Amino acid sequence: MPIEARWNGETIARADETVMVEGNHYFPPASVNRGNLVHSSKTTHCPWKGDASYFSIDAGGDINVDAAWTYTNPKPDAENIRDHIAFWGDVEITEI
Repeated sequence: MPIEARWNGETIARADETVMVEGNHYFPPASVNRGNLVHSSKTTHCPWKGDASYFSIDAGGDINVDAAWTYTNPKPDAENIRDHIAFWGDVEITEI
């Protein structure tokens, strides 16, 4: 069943399959509308996944700051989410 990420009236990502990790849907890179993502300077570190890089979402004339993240160089146990993108910050994730 397809999964969709929407914010502020726009579809940010849509995929037939995502990878679920810790309750978050990680969308494959090709399923994300990169035109809605703006690189952020925010980074975080997870002991088992590695360092995450963030994006803000630009949609419907508004910005959702640091609402998406990815692991471009994950630790070995998180290799299955390399370059996938997850969302939070009021982004709606629904099965369609």
